Amino acid sequence: MTFKITNDDVQAFQADYEKQPLNQVLERAVTKNGIRNASFDWHAQADNDPHFSIDLSTGEVSDQKQSGRCWMFAALNTMRHEMQAKFKLPENFELSQSYQFFWDKFEKANYFYENVINTAELPHDDRKVAWLMTTPQQDGGQWDMLCALIEKYGVVPQSAMPETYNSSKSREINEVLNNQLRHDAVILRKLVNDYGVEDERINQTRKEMLNRVYRILAMSFGEPVQSFDFEYRTKEDHEFHREANLTPQTFFKKYVGWNLDDYISIIQAPTADKKYHQTYTIEMLGNVVGGRPIKHLNLPMDEFKALAIKQLKGGESVWFGSNVSKYSETKLGLMALNTYNYEALFNTELKMSKADALDYGESMMNHAMVLTGVDLVNDQPTKWKVENSWGNKVGTKGYFVMSDEWMDEYCYQIVINKKYLSDELKAAQAQEPQVLAPWDPMGTLA
Repeated sequence: MTFKITNDDVQAFQADYEKQPLNQVLERAVTKNGIRNASFDWHAQADNDPHFSIDLSTGEVSDQKQSGRCWMFAALNTMRHEMQAKFKLPENFELSQSYQFFWDKFEKANYFYENVINTAELPHDDRKVAWLMTTPQQDGGQWDMLCALIEKYGVVPQSAMPETYNSSKSREINEVLNNQLRHDAVILRKLVNDYGVEDERINQTRKEMLNRVYRILAMSFGEPVQSFDFEYRTKEDHEFHREANLTPQTFFKKYVGWNLDDYISIIQAPTADKKYHQTYTIEMLGNVVGGRPIKHLNLPMDEFKALAIKQLKGGESVWFGSNVSKYSETKLGLMALNTYNYEALFNTELKMSKADALDYGESMMNHAMVLTGVDLVNDQPTKWKVENSWGNKVGTKGYFVMSDEWMDEYCYQIVINKKYLSDELKAAQAQEPQVLAPWDPMGTLA
């Protein structure tokens, strides 16, 4: 049934609006100050002071600046926390995000070519092809994607490969690189359809394309370091240490020393299409062809939070993904459901279930951070300490407070060491994953 808005309807809406004197007061407040400022509730700040019963020492926060590398920063931060404690590194020590950024974009280009070739026989307006071409590559990623990079390329300290203009401000490199990849997709699709996917010209053309991509990235980020010397003074006694001629792989093995297979992704997706205690992967999502695949174990919220608490109690910080855009006050470093009371301001209803918000595009993971503390009252969490990667001028020197209720609604992923899983959960995680569509919300890149 078609419904058209009539002049009578508009006049009725106007009359209803104008008969409430409070509407004019609120109109002046909102037009002058904006929706967020007009709806801010100071009780949220009072309810979430930055003190925690479990509070890990993690040093200074990092700053991803004008780039979408939060997933990378958060993952490398969880690794440097242990390094700082073990080797008494200074609080401002960081692992190189620029090094990982280079290889991520290089590998994503090849992963894109792989998907272009595999879908070349589909029409260009097919949903999968259109999804690929919308964003051939981007800054974002997930935990398993960083593991794939480290397993292949290792890690280096930031001193060995510092930040550049383009690693800190990635808009320009993304614009050029995505242009290049779409240009190449036209050629690859034509080659496959003219000669078949097994034709030797496909791989030769692909290598030529990757050579161009390498050149673009090397000019933008600098060429990745192959060997380097690692020098530092310890935090407490200021002893000088130097180790010469390290490679990224030997540095990771000696100074990080993690078995990446021990760390797995747990998601909290209460949608009807995803059973709990089942594993999932996402079609066409990844970066390293032949590398570690995406794999998530879906758990109920109580089990999800219990694992995060167990890992924090064990002295390990927790990588997590959430929708930081929702009810988040950046300057104060506050994430709480009552931060902004939009419903009271506009006299409306906005509440959706977590499942409906995912299914209808109202919410999805868009940012990764690190849990470094939790406040427990009678063994139940009330708020969480969060290490962000937006520098030290927001929150409490860069640290945020997240209410437990906010976690319930807007946290979707954590990374947990398998040693904290029960035997039943280990068995569940070992299952073969079900494959989700490329556009599934659990495939969103932080």
